[in-house]
Amino acid sequence: MRYDVNFINPFLSAVLNVLATMAQVVALPGKPYINTKGLAVGDVTGLIGVTGYTTGTISVTLSKGAILAIVNNMLMESYTDINADIADAVGELTNMIAGQARAKLSEQGMSFSASTPSVVVGMGHKIQHVAKAPILAIPFTTDHGNLVIEVCFADPEPDGAKPAAPAADAAAAPASESAPEQAAEQSPKDA
Repeated sequence: MRYDVNFINPFLSAVLNVLATMAQVVALPGKPYINTKGLAVGDVTGLIGVTGYTTGTISVTLSKGAILAIVNNMLMESYTDINADIADAVGELTNMIAGQARAKLSEQGMSFSASTPSVVVGMGHKIQHVAKAPILAIPFTTDHGNLVIEVCFADPEPDGAKPAAPAADAAAAPASESAPEQAAEQSPKDA
């Protein structure tokens, strides 16, 4: 799958729009990069499988500070730790971001259906994307912490044919490494 500006922009705008409208949080995008190891750079990840134009996964990984600020603003609460309510909110946030991005991609002729999001909690977890393809990572910073959206899509079938098998729900595995992912085009301080 070619990750060009027409593909990246729907994800950028979805993150910015969802965070601004639902949580009154301003996010600043960083430089997109290819994640070569799949190690999460946050405390909690929402992961959603997609099928249609091609198959793949979309994940949203957030630091504890970022997700607590987002959820506290959305729900007008005062959570201080990641719990079941926060995990549920991560799933919904992932669904909203993926849904807005899918709507924009559909306008370009790339229609997708999505699975129910899975949520993984814990620092240093490894994200297992279902497609064997490059993982595009787009980092964002907020006043409260960082988040990264990752997209991993297989190449579309020839002649625009839809893939035969639907994407399985994406899964995450325990990390075998303890250091955050170092990107080919990004320094650790930008993550």
